Amino acid sequence: MTRQIEILGFPDCLLLDIAGPLQVFSTANDLARSDGAEAPYALVVVGRGSDVRTSAGLSIAVEPLRPPDRPLDTFIVAGGVGVNVACEDAELVAWVRDRACSAVRAASVCSGAFLLATTGLLDGRRAVTHWQRCEEFTLRFPKVRLEMDPIFVRDDGVWTSAGVTAGIDLALAMVEADLGRGMALSVARQLVVFLKRPGGQSQFSTALTLQGEAGRFDELHAWMQQNLQHRLSVDDLAARAGMSVRSFSRHYRAATGRTPASALEDMRLETARRLLEQNGHISRVARHSGFGTEETMRRIFRRRLGSSPQEFRERFV
Repeated sequence: MTRQIEILGFPDCLLLDIAGPLQVFSTANDLARSDGAEAPYALVVVGRGSDVRTSAGLSIAVEPLRPPDRPLDTFIVAGGVGVNVACEDAELVAWVRDRACSAVRAASVCSGAFLLATTGLLDGRRAVTHWQRCEEFTLRFPKVRLEMDPIFVRDDGVWTSAGVTAGIDLALAMVEADLGRGMALSVARQLVVFLKRPGGQSQFSTALTLQGEAGRFDELHAWMQQNLQHRLSVDDLAARAGMSVRSFSRHYRAATGRTPASALEDMRLETARRLLEQNGHISRVARHSGFGTEETMRRIFRRRLGSSPQEFRERFV
């Protein structure tokens, strides 16, 4: 069965919000054809006029808006700075509402959630959007159960994703739902995507949240990531930073808002989660992430995530 997929673009939408998911589905088509099968997806970008100029300055050719009641499998709304104007267009909002209701599943990428929320389709549902606009979103749409952390959220037939590249993760998850995990992983490998992240994974990496404005400890953080499998003490970190332990602890907390020990634990936890998502053996994951033993890793998983490493892996693998 060929699944009809429409992606809505509008002036000043984000280029990657359209191109990312589009390429995921297109690559799935290419891989299916290479195996002698028919393409599983029929793809089209729709919008007003003959083209849409993205915020990057590149225009994308679009097809006219389809009749809102024409059935389709997947309807995706892009995001970007232009979404604010789009939300004020009553005619477009009405079309988006009707088009989404005609689809088996509706989705948004990044701030495209604002347009879906304006239609009322997200009321009472779990949703996510770009982290920079979460506070604004909550104020504008109090009926939506916004979650700040996930890469993407699936609530029945409505999917929303976090910022920009999360649209690729969302599209990969859709491919997995449609065609199986094997095809989704093949697409990810073809696109050289480092990690097909599950929806429950945070859109904030530890490395990003630790970056200070001055970047004072960025080099140290890179070294920590490369040496997680070793026993690292605060003394080791202070020596690497060229500071006394007392001075290092004080300046580190001022720059990052946390202690060196908690930052190290966050890095190890994030690494362990990633390796478990890749189906790594638990004892090997414990060693490579620096927890040392399975019991230590299990204790920290229970304290931080409320589940064991085995339960975490079963949830995502």
